[in-house]
Amino acid sequence: MAEVLVLVEHASGDVKKVTFELLTLARSLGEPSAVVIGDVTDDLVASLADGGADTVYVASGSEYGDHVVAPKVTALQAALAASGAAGVLVPATAEGKEIAARLAVRTGSGIITDAVGVDAGFVAQQSVFGGSTLVHSAVSTGTPIIAVRPNSVAAEPSSGVGRRVDLDVTVTDTDRLTTVTERVAQQKAGRPELNEAAIVVSGGRGVGSPEGFAVIESLADSLGAAVGASRAATDAGWYPHQFQVGQTGKTVSPQLYIANGISGAIQHRAGMQTSKTIIAVNKDPEAPIFDLVDFGVVGDLHAIVPQLTEEVTRRRA
Repeated sequence: MAEVLVLVEHASGDVKKVTFELLTLARSLGEPSAVVIGDVTDDLVASLADGGADTVYVASGSEYGDHVVAPKVTALQAALAASGAAGVLVPATAEGKEIAARLAVRTGSGIITDAVGVDAGFVAQQSVFGGSTLVHSAVSTGTPIIAVRPNSVAAEPSSGVGRRVDLDVTVTDTDRLTTVTERVAQQKAGRPELNEAAIVVSGGRGVGSPEGFAVIESLADSLGAAVGASRAATDAGWYPHQFQVGQTGKTVSPQLYIANGISGAIQHRAGMQTSKTIIAVNKDPEAPIFDLVDFGVVGDLHAIVPQLTEEVTRRRA
């Protein structure tokens, strides 16, 4: 059975959830193998084995963090050459898609981005036209390189062999042309990451102002949830763009998604419609979001959401 490479996304010694999703997907296509680059510990390798990786290709070194993208492409190319893998899966994040594109150019291979699934033969599924149409695409040249959107596949635990293979990677002077000169830590409010949260509370145009997001944040904090926002809210400057949920933002698939003041345009629905349970609060009874939800409340979110927060807080006390 041919290997399928999965580019590992990790930070501060922890493997991101999307990696385990891709290992689950790789298992349906061949022998799942992980490629981990950068600051690599034994615990990190062990967690990848626990997540289903039969082989873990390791390219360890500080230079991968000192430079932008190119050295990681070289490492992934080395793993591809060493493994003879039948395909490569990467997270469809900003960095993941750039690495995939550069690898495709270097290896003369085809690339598919923003896939929401991959079938036998590396036939990728892509959700287009705001999620209204599912198309199937396949690479016709070289090794299939497919960037899969986070939260598109449910991670299924399955222990792998976890055989470690240290790669002999030669990082070139060209790879080092772009250097990271400064890092600024993102300020966090103690909430889970949007892509990995089990509960997401989102606000849209109906929130009314940047200050209006305080009620959204309060509800999220009472539930231990992440905060999301619609494109209308982020474009208006009411909430940072990194919290945008939708086709041009992040795809989420939590156990519970609460949409507040969001009309439910196709663009937004494409980013959250696979959530297990969806609740919407909107004062417009004809809002398209109500066609999608499990539970809907018609009313002013500024009256309803604080009551919900108060009740959640009371019950969790």
